[in-house]
Amino acid sequence: MQSMHYLKNYINGVNCDALSGKWIDNYNPSDGSVYAQIPDSSKQDVDKAYSAAQAAFPAWSTTTIDTRSKIMLRIADLILENLEGLAKAEAKDNGKPLSLATAVDIPRASANFRFFGNGITQFASKAHQSVGLNTMNYTLKQPIGVVGCISPWNLPLYLFTWKIAPALAAGNCVVAKPSEVTPMTAYLLGDICTQAGLPAGVLNIVHGTGPTAGQAIVEHPNIKAISFTGGTQTGAHIARVAAPLFKKLSLELGGKNPNLIFADCDYQKMLSVTLKSSFANQGQICLCGSRIYVEETIFEQFKKDFVAKVASLKVGNPFDADTKIGALVSKSHMEKVQGYIEIAKQENGTILYGGKPVEVTGSEQGYYLQPTVIEIQENQCRINQEEIFGPVVTLMPFKTEAEALKLANDVKYGLSATIWTSNIDRTMRLSKDIQAGIVWVNTWLNRDLRTPFGGVKQSGVGREGGFEALNFFTEAKNVCISYQGNI
Repeated sequence: MQSMHYLKNYINGVNCDALSGKWIDNYNPSDGSVYAQIPDSSKQDVDKAYSAAQAAFPAWSTTTIDTRSKIMLRIADLILENLEGLAKAEAKDNGKPLSLATAVDIPRASANFRFFGNGITQFASKAHQSVGLNTMNYTLKQPIGVVGCISPWNLPLYLFTWKIAPALAAGNCVVAKPSEVTPMTAYLLGDICTQAGLPAGVLNIVHGTGPTAGQAIVEHPNIKAISFTGGTQTGAHIARVAAPLFKKLSLELGGKNPNLIFADCDYQKMLSVTLKSSFANQGQICLCGSRIYVEETIFEQFKKDFVAKVASLKVGNPFDADTKIGALVSKSHMEKVQGYIEIAKQENGTILYGGKPVEVTGSEQGYYLQPTVIEIQENQCRINQEEIFGPVVTLMPFKTEAEALKLANDVKYGLSATIWTSNIDRTMRLSKDIQAGIVWVNTWLNRDLRTPFGGVKQSGVGREGGFEALNFFTEAKNVCISYQGNI
């Protein structure tokens, strides 16, 4: 029988229980067991975290950039030194294959701290001399104060650090809430930050649910900015709550991303990458290409080849080396995905492959589902318009480039898009006209941390990444000095 883990909040550099003494069960999605409990934090815990952050802010915000940078880089080093343990914790907590957590999630968490630890040393102010007016204008980029960071369950440490790192680098103090579904690596990060010499109170991690702990962060009158990644409905709620308080908002929300495949593409490369872009992390990545549109001259061949590749993907325990599709994150989420598959049948969609639960030997109570491919007839069907966020993709043919563009944009989301073509003119036209925050051409999920990241339409507000993130977590103050022009 496995031992129960009791996670703690990380406030003012100390691990502590929720003030209420209440707990939330934390499930292992690979076998359905409760293996940990986390604090069920409330407004009082958020107030405690805020007070610690506010007390730490004067000293942290005035530390030298070199000092901040060194601590950030030390955190990055320690994450890599603990790679194996963090990856195992992530796989157990989230259900993703251990190989994915080892190769992508944990290294990227380290890279986030390293990038912003170095980036803050290059984040320079601007100066403008107005000779005729004998004035000098310069810009101060000053930390905001105490900020809130709320991250999702699909890429737990990866996205948690994606928010925290630039906030800390810019000199802010943070009250952060990881998803209550996948809290383990955020809990472990607290100890890493202490080891790295991060002063007490600079980062505070409060566990709990969105309606309690998350709501308390969003509505706190003195937490001056919110960086949130999650569902569009929750993002809309945050915007409504934050608007009267005039908080800065960065909202990275849902996606229903088109994958446009033209007959002149590198077919074998496209096939391999499309398999990955469809089902990586069980399709639980906001950037997965869940709507696949294929030029009709190759549609039947693609359908045959793609389904064959999907059928070869092993669904299994996250810790098995050859597992490609692990467990979905929770029972309720699996039921939601299954519900959409039933909707597809009602909408006359054709299930080309998958759609059924998988019983994994030794993990019979886990949340496993076959990767699912559905051919649709109508672009406006619900499974093609609503975010499923699971191992489900739709297929539909198109005749012309104009039709492909119309299909791609005919949705309320606009996070990312992928184009497969060897035609540079088509590349330039479509990249400009597709309504998305990021467009990949003949690739997918290649990310340069210097570039802006975010969505349009109902996929969000604001941009993360690079200096965009540092700009978000600072306030720009203009200083104008008049001087005597003549000697």
